[in-house]
Amino acid sequence: MQADKQLSTEIDANVPTAARMYDYYLGGKDNYAADRAAVGELDKVVPSTRRLALNNRRFLQRVVRTLAQEYGIRQFLDHGSGLPTQDNVHQIAQRVAPESRVVYVDNDPMVLVHGRALLDQNDRTAVIHADMRSTEEIFSHPDTQRLIDFSQPVAVLFNSVFHCIPDSDTDGPLAVVRRVTERLVPGSYAVMCQLVSEDPEVRKFVTDFMDQATQGHWGRVREPKDVEALFEGMEILEPGLVEVSTWRPDTDVAPRQLTDEWIEFGGLGRIR
Repeated sequence: MQADKQLSTEIDANVPTAARMYDYYLGGKDNYAADRAAVGELDKVVPSTRRLALNNRRFLQRVVRTLAQEYGIRQFLDHGSGLPTQDNVHQIAQRVAPESRVVYVDNDPMVLVHGRALLDQNDRTAVIHADMRSTEEIFSHPDTQRLIDFSQPVAVLFNSVFHCIPDSDTDGPLAVVRRVTERLVPGSYAVMCQLVSEDPEVRKFVTDFMDQATQGHWGRVREPKDVEALFEGMEILEPGLVEVSTWRPDTDVAPRQLTDEWIEFGGLGRIR
């Protein structure tokens, strides 16, 4: 399986990564010229992408706050967490409940370097360098074992990451979700969203462009029905599966996704 390949610890500034492109869209500084050039080309066809990235980040912040405040979740396992920005999962959760524990997982070596530097003084948070598909490695990792009690409810996050992995019976999004959720007790939660489009031309362009730009570190832009399949067997909480800027907005005037050539689509499910 591809997830079993040895992960590189070298940072290649010449090959764009989804994590660094996302960082650039969010106004971060942890990106290179190759990432910015890829963003420029992508924006020519899907110009709403910056707004989409910002709205996705706001969705993550709202859903983590909701899990901590309303549902009492104190354990978070964030798959494909990306580069640290302001208001990360641990900061949001620990503002609500300082005892909250967070494990971040990412295969980008730059995430590992910056994440560990940021979290060095926080003993309730850890960063693991692993492929999000390597469930056994993640769950058995010493930091996961130290921080997460799997006899208690856990929130697993797959926020805007499944479009980064291809379809596969063993390592595709559906297989990963099933492997992860079968290890969780009832009353746990899954946050999942990914890039989708109803336009087959947009799906093909973005999929082909990102696959070439990232040298194969990409899956595909999917359809809403593909995301819906990930939540099978779960209780989908209000307001259901939606374009994420409309998921429990803080105010009636919160920013919305204004164009729909592609959107971030998903929501929150409770594991029964």
